[in-house]
Amino acid sequence: MGLLRGFVFLLVPYLLHRSNSSFIRLNNNGFEDIIIVIDPSVPEDEKIIERIQDMLTTASTYLFEATEKRFFFKNVTILVPENWKENPQYKRPKYENYKHADVIVAPPTLPGRDEPYTKQFTECGEKGEHIHFTPDFLLGKTQNEYGPSGRLFVHEWAHLRWGVFDEYNEDQPFYSAKSKKIEATRCSTGISGINRVYKCQGGSCLTRTCRVDSTTKLYEKDCQFFPDKLQTEKASIMFMQSIDSFLIPPDYAS
Repeated sequence: MGLLRGFVFLLVPYLLHRSNSSFIRLNNNGFEDIIIVIDPSVPEDEKIIERIQDMLTTASTYLFEATEKRFFFKNVTILVPENWKENPQYKRPKYENYKHADVIVAPPTLPGRDEPYTKQFTECGEKGEHIHFTPDFLLGKTQNEYGPSGRLFVHEWAHLRWGVFDEYNEDQPFYSAKSKKIEATRCSTGISGINRVYKCQGGSCLTRTCRVDSTTKLYEKDCQFFPDKLQTEKASIMFMQSIDSFLIPPDYAS
């Protein structure tokens, strides 16, 4: 576990102020001074802190291994709302504040919409503003829908730090290749997998082969691409974080 040596979590209470600035820096391949803020509207739950720590620990290992030992997360500060009970583990902040948040934990804007996202208003290659997670996501209530939190954190980190965008197309998940074969929209086509319709109703689930739509000549609307667990091809983290190895454009590797 040498890659996690010096990986420090600092818990501090804070007062609410906000603007857009960040103290993140890269030091000897380790990202330091990452600030995660729990919004005051989040009900007190120490499990959220535990899950944040677990997420970052797992994410650091994944980032380190997948980038061939180039990057890892070195230290993180978690800002706890002042309306939470006092705890001897908490320390007073030195300079950290809500306005420096790189990650914000807050309720969803719309009830039931727990999908993690990164706030980006800039062009490709420019850093994002912050990552947003909901309490239910961190508590594992949506893992079946969004996958493991550690890997998803690395996916969102690429949005935040390197200003890259997703490399999948929800509006057009399949296309007709030059070979006349229907291909899943993915990066790259070397990623192997199967196309299936997966539906659940009540307590039972059904999996079947995808049918071709006579109008579009592509697979039907409910068809999904499921990548094989073992892959020999490297893929971009912006396509699918479940792939063990991914590529980071050299211009963004900092």
